Amino acid sequence: MVGTRSGLLLALTVGTCVACTPRSEWVRVERSVALMGTIARFVAEAPDRARALESLEQMVATVEDVEAEISTWRDDSVLGRLNRQPVGDAMLLPSLSCELLDRAAHWWREADGAFDPAVGRLVEAWGLRGDGRRPGADELDAALLSSGLGEIGLTAEGCSAIRRADVSLDAGAFGKGAALDEVRRVMADVAGAWMADLGGQVAVGPGAWPVALAHPLRRDEPAMELELSGGSLATSGGSERDLVLKDGSRVGHVLDPRTGIPVTWRGSVAVWSHSAFDADALSTALRVMGLEAGFDWAVDRRIAACFFTVGPDGELMIRATPEFRRRFRAAKGR
Repeated sequence: MVGTRSGLLLALTVGTCVACTPRSEWVRVERSVALMGTIARFVAEAPDRARALESLEQMVATVEDVEAEISTWRDDSVLGRLNRQPVGDAMLLPSLSCELLDRAAHWWREADGAFDPAVGRLVEAWGLRGDGRRPGADELDAALLSSGLGEIGLTAEGCSAIRRADVSLDAGAFGKGAALDEVRRVMADVAGAWMADLGGQVAVGPGAWPVALAHPLRRDEPAMELELSGGSLATSGGSERDLVLKDGSRVGHVLDPRTGIPVTWRGSVAVWSHSAFDADALSTALRVMGLEAGFDWAVDRRIAACFFTVGPDGELMIRATPEFRRRFRAAKGR
């Protein structure tokens, strides 16, 4: 499993602001920057430009700090070093990395392995960080044997991690959510409205923000429009990042950790949660499970999820859990 994005936002503009200053007098600033393997977009509004710019810089700096610790695209990050730690040797972890791995282990157990960030060897086998490739059966079997979060142990005392096998973590299915949770924490006491979009997963501060969820196969076409007034929305799909090989075939960027095979389901899943980490992890897990099993699993656990799938005739079908419908009563499908 790697990455979870199909393109969450097509258009995003700030809506309601919570301040005494009239909305027309507020200053809005925006910034786009390359972070966490994507183009991140930040928006801040405040009664004056100085405070809006300060909010903007706080958000960018927060994501940069999280990336420096957990990015598996960087050899100098904490998780990058853990991936190179000799098998059997314990490595002391900072509190953030320790907490994230513990939460990842929770959803790995809950989802019976449909969510599993310890798939770095499978990512390498399929060339998902390059142009893509199809591994042979022996190579795939070897990558599967060197995968699985169960091969990473966390000690209760002092929080250190031990790789029991030569597994490699990939933060693609939880890193953006982790960064957005830190942004929400840092911005909790800041006056003004804000939005952070990390390449398809979004979190917002005060106010109601219009959000368009993309069609699972056509990123530039909206499938649903709704208002986000808190928490985080994450979407897992294939329209944006699937790889096209030289023979014209496609390799999906989301892997099923249980089989090592890319997910081929022609659809996407959007998940809302108070926790951006949970939204990130769950959107991937549900897409791996597929429409029927994923929907039932989400309903049983009262998860706010919406499944988008395309039929043989090209018709878009939308299926939302009761929790999603309650959260977004004004949601409009197309």
